[in-house]
Amino acid sequence: MRWREARELLRLRPLELEPTRRRLSRCHDIEDLRRAARRRLPRAVFDYVDGGADRERGLAANLRAFERRRYLPRILRGVAEVSTATSWFGRSAAAPIICGPTGYTRMMHPDGEAAVARAARRHGLPYVLSTVATTSIEELAAGGHPDLWFQLYIWRDRRLTMELVERAAAAGYRALEITVDTVVLGYRTRDHRNGLTIPPQLTLRALAGIAAHPGYWTRLLRSPAITLANTGKIPGTHGDLTVQTLASQFDPGLTWADVEQVRRRWPGPLLLKGSIGPEDARRALAAGIDGLHLSNHGGRQLDRAMVPLDTLPALRAAVGEAYPLLVDSGVRHGSDVAAAIALGADGVVIGRPYLYGLMAAGEAGVDHALQLLEAQLLRTMRLLGVASVPELRRAGPELFWEDGQPGPGRMTP
Repeated sequence: MRWREARELLRLRPLELEPTRRRLSRCHDIEDLRRAARRRLPRAVFDYVDGGADRERGLAANLRAFERRRYLPRILRGVAEVSTATSWFGRSAAAPIICGPTGYTRMMHPDGEAAVARAARRHGLPYVLSTVATTSIEELAAGGHPDLWFQLYIWRDRRLTMELVERAAAAGYRALEITVDTVVLGYRTRDHRNGLTIPPQLTLRALAGIAAHPGYWTRLLRSPAITLANTGKIPGTHGDLTVQTLASQFDPGLTWADVEQVRRRWPGPLLLKGSIGPEDARRALAAGIDGLHLSNHGGRQLDRAMVPLDTLPALRAAVGEAYPLLVDSGVRHGSDVAAAIALGADGVVIGRPYLYGLMAAGEAGVDHALQLLEAQLLRTMRLLGVASVPELRRAGPELFWEDGQPGPGRMTP
């Protein structure tokens, strides 16, 4: 065989010389990004993102809840033109995906929250800034993202809490969501075992691991100090902040009266975020709350809390078809997004998927994570025979069922 014929047959792929593009070219789903992130970061930092509370039963259950759903597609539906577009509170989005609030994001990569917000803006998706962000409310707003939301912890210091509300409103944040599942901090076993501090300190253990992760430590040392950009230092820590010291700021005395106070001060859409049952959902509706973000904190607070995906049907029945319901915890694929919509959600909120991308490749990794989810969602919708997010929501009960349960009505003998 002549060399030219052999070359045509082999079709050798050109070698990608740029390291980030080469790394991302090998990441074909979120799990690939997770593995890439694990290789690039110190164990304590990766475990902070990847881990859950106590025995991590809730973390595992979140993933299983999506895995046990099975689809029955509708065929010959004419899906040449499919739209993933949706809207929340009068603002359109390119897909039913929100980049959710994550704490200490600059610990994962120096560009942190700003990189995630820029990627979300390019993809036409909202971004939610955390109370414990490492980028300030005002600095992030200056980046020009038109659909920023703010996640609020109601601290023991109510004056500081209301200052955060007022700052978010003044900076143009569109929506506010109050996290209600952190009256105390969950016990993150991996963080305790690793002795995690923020920022990571050059302990003897860390020094021993520098050879394995020199790039991480170089980026960290060259970047501005990691701080709680919106709240300042936790009193009594002398600047050495462990995740566990946050417990001193959470308030077990939090009540509906505190939520109502925020409602009076916040002029825009207001949501509650946490493990919420039907009774509390109806109370939120009566209290003037504009939507619910169903979450078990990604399995990081109450271990074995109900999986948000599993609570969706009962919550939808409690609040009606028009009330906004978002869901997080366990989303790792575009088909998971489709499952949540089919079960009654208006959209999903993601954290770990884009953080794996950020840890693996910075802003380009966040872009890659969002591209993967959007492409997977679009492909899933076409294979299901639905052409829009509203159609997916309407058709949901007929499209899938759970393992071990009788199939949809049209499949029952």
